[in-house]
Amino acid sequence: MKSFKPIIALDFPNEQETLSFLNQFREETLYVKVGMELYYQTGPSLIEQLKSRGHQIFLDLKLHDIPNTVYSAMKGLAKLGVDMVNVHAAGGANMMKAALSGLEEGTEHGKERPLLIAVTQLTSTSEEQMKTEQLINTSLNESILHYARLTFDSGLDGVVCSALEAKIIDQHIGYPFIKVTPGIRLHGDNLHDQKRVVTPEKARELGSSAIVVGRSITKSDNPYETYMSIKNTWEAK
Repeated sequence: MKSFKPIIALDFPNEQETLSFLNQFREETLYVKVGMELYYQTGPSLIEQLKSRGHQIFLDLKLHDIPNTVYSAMKGLAKLGVDMVNVHAAGGANMMKAALSGLEEGTEHGKERPLLIAVTQLTSTSEEQMKTEQLINTSLNESILHYARLTFDSGLDGVVCSALEAKIIDQHIGYPFIKVTPGIRLHGDNLHDQKRVVTPEKARELGSSAIVVGRSITKSDNPYETYMSIKNTWEAK
């Protein structure tokens, strides 16, 4: 299975705060997540700076639109040279296949295509919320597994899910399908808006392929030490 470092969610409002945070990591090369909050403020220029520092990048824009629009968007994003991108599985098989085609066509010859994963259910979504607001009258696990199968059948590399669903996805789909799991907190951390949350140790035990850690690191008194502690725990698997 592809080996992932813990992915740090760079949930900052601007480039200055982002680079100031990253300067604390000395010569450490990281795997970082750039989401909507940051990318919409900085655009491709920040991606170029992160690449120049040697960091791997998960561009977390969660595309969800008609297939042709997603195809064109992914064709453009592929040119940025990021390592992983994503869509919403709820967009359907045709949209996911179009996203994959766009990435493949947009990737420079001789370069490796970015990994493409799909969001199943957000880790801020509870089963009750899914049923009342999305009108999906099944269990949360069944909904997530359905989206994971749809993603796999569409040819994508994996899904975004909580670590709590990693094992059931493994059981039904198996290796080497990637499970990228946000909703990671350390013991005693504030859960904020997350619902389905586990520690890095528990995520490792449950079979996550990669963990995404945000505020537990970015709001830490010593982000470097916290990251290294999480990294050492994660890589002990």
